[in-house]
Order: sequence, then C-alpha cells, then structure tokens
Amino acid sequence: MNKKISPAAINALKEALTNIYWYKPDLRSFLFNTLSEPVILNRIDWGQYKRDITANLVDFLTQNQDVYQNDLLKLMTEVVNMKDFSHLEMLDDGKRKAEKAVISVLALSKMMEPHQNLIEEQNKIEERRRVALEESLKRKGVQEKLDEIKRKYLILIAEENSQSRGYTLEKIMVELFELFDLDPRASFKVRGEQIDGAFTFDTTDYLFEAKWQKEVIAAIDLDSFKGKLSRKLENTLGLFLSINGFSKDAVQIHSIGRGMMILMDGNDLWAVLEGRIDLIQLLVRKRRHASQTGEIYLQIHKVL
Repeated sequence: MNKKISPAAINALKEALTNIYWYKPDLRSFLFNTLSEPVILNRIDWGQYKRDITANLVDFLTQNQDVYQNDLLKLMTEVVNMKDFSHLEMLDDGKRKAEKAVISVLALSKMMEPHQNLIEEQNKIEERRRVALEESLKRKGVQEKLDEIKRKYLILIAEENSQSRGYTLEKIMVELFELFDLDPRASFKVRGEQIDGAFTFDTTDYLFEAKWQKEVIAAIDLDSFKGKLSRKLENTLGLFLSINGFSKDAVQIHSIGRGMMILMDGNDLWAVLEGRIDLIQLLVRKRRHASQTGEIYLQIHKVL
C-alpha cells in the first residue's frame, strides 16, 4: 500500500480516542464494535492509563498499515461522526470534558480532509468485495458445483476404508480449489516426498496436506509437513487439513517462530460446503490471524 495516513492525522486520532470516553470499558466497547479484528484488543494492557492504551493500539495499527489501514480509517470516520457527548457531561466537571472531546474530534476532522480520497477508495474496495461475494454465491453454476462437492463429502463420511477415504478427500479438495480459482495441482511426488496437492493464492504458492483419521493430528505430523515446506522456495506456505482437528501441543509448538502453515479442520470445510463462508474468505481470515497473533489454528466458530 503506497499512500499512508499522515503522522499528524495519527496523532489527532490518538488524542480524540483518549477524550471521547472517560471510562476504559466504554472505550473498549467502542473499539470492539469498530475494529474488523477485535482480537487485536487482546494485545493491549488495559491496566495502563487510557492515553497509553490508545497510543499503543494506534501505533500497532500504524506500524502494520498494509493490513490495518482500513481499520485506522474506520476508526477516524467513526470518531469524527460522533456528535453527542452527553455521557461526558454527566460526569464531574463534565462540561469541560465534553468540550475537550469536541475540540479533539474537530481537530481530527481537519486532519482527515487530505485523506478523503483514500477513505473513498477503501469504501469502494469493501463494497466491491461484498458485491463480488454475493454474486459468486448467487451464480447458479457455482452453487450447483458446491452442492455436488457437498454430496460427495457426505457420502465419504460413511466410508470405512481410511486409505480410500483419504484419497477421495484429496480429490474433493482439488475440486473445491478449482471452484474458487486457486489453480490447484493434484497429488504428486518430489524426490520421494508425497505431496497431497498444491495451489496458488494471492501470488503465494501453497502445499496442501489432508488427513482423515480418528485421532487428532499430533506435532510429529506437522513436523513432517514443515519439513516438506522448508525444502521449497522461501515464500512457500502450507495448508494442513485434518478433518478431526489438531492436538493442543501440535498447535502451540508450530505457532512459535516463523509460521509456515495454516490449519483447517472438518468444521471449516463444512462451513465452506454449506456456503456460510467462501474458501477465499476463510483463507484470508486464517492467514491474517496467523500473521497478527502467531497462532496458526483459527477455528470457524471464531470467524463466523
């Protein structure tokens, strides 16, 4: 992202956020309902003074502006749109507190004027994404293919032969990747290594591995997958699908250091097959969560 929000506007946002609410729980509620990823708030030490809280949050968003610029713009817009400060007027010395909030909001409003084109551009991008998702789900051919893949998966649930079930699952996932234009490759071997599949997403190559076993996936299985990834080009990432999930230890061990993979389970897959979230959205959320927190296993109930 080339165009950045000016330092003056960033400072004005910090000042306004500090003044528009007196109590920290009110500020936290406002932030929770404004940010696209409220999990960011878990990074904040809410025992700090309010001014330090707002400074730390805004600095974090600013340092990662390629990911969070839209959140910064949304925060600025929501603050500038605030007109009622009666919640401050009811406090001791409330008139002064409300006047201070009004002054800081007006100052932020002036700082936002040069960024109006950026705000409009972000709004257009979000609108295009929303319309594109709605259209893709409405397209008859896409929905019919999704239903077809879902029927195959339901039949597969009754399959008792684990080897046959694993092979068919790989084929189902290749069909799903094709449906969402992820340019997949079916299973192949490289120097004696068995690779269940591969696809390309946002110009990044991903290796894919799928497991359907009774036990949750252990750390040793992720170790093996990480080894395959480490022998590929540096920007190669991995998607590991385990229908029955992953052990807590496996997730914790592989959430330390540079993340090389994201994890997907049967509940994630079912949500995609039911049309509750498309595969692209799911991958974006999982990858963003891993980038923000280091945790490679974002479960679907935290997404929807």
